[in-house]
Amino acid sequence: MARKKKSTTNIYLTYTAWSLAFIAVLVSTLFIGYYQGYEDAKEEITKQAKLQEQKRLDALKKLEELSAKKTEPDVNERLKEVLKKETPKYPDASHEYEDKAVVSVPKKEQPIVKKAGAKPKLAIIIDDVSAKSHVRAIKSLQLPLTMSFLPPSPARPDSAVLASQESFYMVHLPMEAQSFSAEEPGTLRISNSEEEIVKRIAELKELFPKVRYINNHTGSKFTADERAVNRLVFALKKHNINFIDSRTTADTTVPKVMQNYGLEYVARDVFLDHEADKEYIKNQIKTAVKLAKSHGSAIAIGHPHANTILALRESKALLREVDLVYVNKLY
Repeated sequence: MARKKKSTTNIYLTYTAWSLAFIAVLVSTLFIGYYQGYEDAKEEITKQAKLQEQKRLDALKKLEELSAKKTEPDVNERLKEVLKKETPKYPDASHEYEDKAVVSVPKKEQPIVKKAGAKPKLAIIIDDVSAKSHVRAIKSLQLPLTMSFLPPSPARPDSAVLASQESFYMVHLPMEAQSFSAEEPGTLRISNSEEEIVKRIAELKELFPKVRYINNHTGSKFTADERAVNRLVFALKKHNINFIDSRTTADTTVPKVMQNYGLEYVARDVFLDHEADKEYIKNQIKTAVKLAKSHGSAIAIGHPHANTILALRESKALLREVDLVYVNKLY
């Protein structure tokens, strides 16, 4: 009887063991299946989420492209509206000079100094600033552009007041041209005596007390006359004002006079907008950037025209390749 009882117990234990093993296999299978299903589901959810995100980004991109196409003409029209006070007789920068040869990049008179590892510097001067609309349009770009204000006149009485609201600015001083029918009031002429020029600069210093830099408006005849330039530089030195040559003539005598005074000659390298076409202006901006990279620094001159403002807005990525600075930070 004892042997039979033992045998029954062994069979019972065997069945129990097999049952437990079966349950273990079943549980493992269910667990593995669940885990695999979970991972598959997780991978599918992730895949779908990425797909949805990509669709969203694609939709946003298309929306931005459509918005850009729609907005550009709107921006252009707004700028034209903002600049509606702009003097119509100045459609481009061609009023500044008679000799088209001066448009080409001049030979650098100042020594080329390239510091190792230093980012090339570019200063962009915006001439002819004289109205609130000009200032608003320039500031809308949020770029360090140097505004050069025309002296007050009956046509633009607020230019000095507008300049007083800026921390840094220049004065765009009218000088005699070879032939220009729309001469500004108070234009310096080669016939002006030293006393007359000294008085004129003193008046400008009263109107623009923070001025440290002056460049010439037109002036192809004045800057070609060494005696006239000598009188001007003498007057500017009395007020600690620097002169930047706009180079409106290939016959400029400013380099020689500055050398005689032991002063550094600083001049315009590129005219941005002597043609009013926006794509042309963008190419001139490229030229200015290229020149800055080649020489370590460069100066470009533009005007507050709608296409110039638009070209600068659309060239912001390119301008990040250089250190865009005010002219007082150039050297």
